[in-house]
Formats: sequence, C-alpha cells, structure tokens
Amino acid sequence: MTVPTRRRANARHLLHLPLLTVLECNVHDEVALTAALAGHDAVINLVAILHGSQTAFDKVHVALPQKLARASRAAGVRQVVHLSALGADALQPQVAPSMYLRSKSHGEAALMQAAASGALAPFALSIMRPSVIFGAEDKFMNLFAGLQKVAPFVPLAGAEAQFQPVWVEDVARAVVCCLTRRPGMSADQTPQVLELCGPEIFTLKQLVQLAGQLSGVREGRGRPVFGLPNWLGHLQAALMALAPGEPLMSRDNLDSMRRPNVASGKLPGLASLGITPSALRPVAQAYLTQNQPGQGLLGLRQRASGR
Repeated sequence: MTVPTRRRANARHLLHLPLLTVLECNVHDEVALTAALAGHDAVINLVAILHGSQTAFDKVHVALPQKLARASRAAGVRQVVHLSALGADALQPQVAPSMYLRSKSHGEAALMQAAASGALAPFALSIMRPSVIFGAEDKFMNLFAGLQKVAPFVPLAGAEAQFQPVWVEDVARAVVCCLTRRPGMSADQTPQVLELCGPEIFTLKQLVQLAGQLSGVREGRGRPVFGLPNWLGHLQAALMALAPGEPLMSRDNLDSMRRPNVASGKLPGLASLGITPSALRPVAQAYLTQNQPGQGLLGLRQRASGR
C-alpha cells in the first residue's frame, strides 16, 4: 500500500506500519500521480477541502478526479473508490446550493464518465457519500467541545441544519468492503454510489449541545447554545473568514447546510455492506473524555486509591 504526501515529515506516524510505503508526491502533478499508481490494483481518493475559493474547490474536487481517472487508466488500476459527500449529485451538479457540493458533484460526474459502464470499462468505480464524519481526532465534536470549554455560551449559525453523523471506523470498513467484495457491482461494472450515514439524525444545535455534555463541560450540562437568524449567521461566518488560519465556519458551509445532510433512502448504505452503523453518543463520549482528569486509566487509579 502506498500513501502519497507532499511532505514526508507530516507522515512520521505512519512510517512504522508494515507493508506501507509513504511516498513524497504532489498528487496534482499528473505525471507524478501516474507514476505513483504504477503497479497498484486499486486507488482510494480521500483528498478534499472544506473551505476555499471556487478555484480551490475546482482544483481539488474536480480537476484532481479527472487527473486520477486518466492516471488510473494509464497505470492499469482496476478499481477506484472515491470519497465524496452526502448532498452531492453527479446528475445535477448545478442544483447543489454551495461551491463545495457543486464541486463534489462535478468530481463524481468526471469519474463516472471515465468509468463508463460496459465490459470495456477501464476500472470499477465505487462512490461513497458520507454524512459528517466523527472520530477520535475529528474537527467536529472535538471543536464543539473545545469551544464550550472557553466560551460562556455559543451563538450558532445554521442551528437547525440536519446531519446523520457516521463513525470514521464504519467509513473505513466500507472502503475495505468495496475493495475486497465490490458490493453491488453489476455485471457490466456500473458505478456504485453509496450513502454512508449513522443511525441517528441530529440538528447542528443538538450536536453542539451533546459535545459539551459528553465532554463534561459544566459538570455535563454544557453551555447555552443560541441559534442565530440567517442574516446574522452569514455575518458571523463572514467575520470568521477574516480571522487568520482555517475558519471555523464559512458562508459556503452555511450554503451547504441548506441541504439536509441525511440519507435520501434511495441509495444503498452501510447495511448493504453488512455493516451496522455505530451510534454517536458512546463513541464520542469515549474520545471526548479520554484525556480529562478522572477519566481513563488515570481515573481508575485515582478512584482505586480513594483520591
């Protein structure tokens, strides 16, 4: 298995893994990308951004899948697994409400066109559309919990937006299933699209409240969360975009949230792969509290000693 990275130093934590090669490579360089794929049977595309300009979104979500399709064909890759996003629609890209979702849709369309159905298809294609992904080092529940540790209350744009969060390990299992079983592939290798979602639907406000509660803020009560009207939410996002570094939320994020981030029910999901989706609460509570005093192994020792 090969993992490309622009800076090998950033992948130091992966270097010890067996059967894994970390390759310093700019995947946007099509020549280098084609060379990196040589000798591989399958490729998994996880490259994405959440914030940026139209040009940035097009570079990562549209141009890169186009290059990946050409490179896969040239290198003889037999299977491509592409991580897209819930809310993307390859058949109607322009209908999507945000730059993020429109670019994701165009990227899907490019890969589907390249992997045209039929016996002569250059590679089998699986497209996965996850809802928001949570996990131990996420910038989702951890972000909401961190905010409540320093802020007395949380003014929240898009408070009523709906999400169906999916655990990162369930997504990883789905990728492995596609690589090993090619589930749902028809005899003519028609591209398969799957929606990856957890078992529960939450509003954004409920998720922020839950992050505070599970992480123990105010003894498990969390901070007050106030939903903002649309105009004020867009103003908040615009001001956040002016701050240095990656913004917590952008106006394009708010545009994306106009489309419910939940399963449509029209496409197969985790169950079609034999995977039972994991609930958010027990998983998130485990990683939101693991580094807190009184939790984990240190907590067990403290309680055993009566301290």
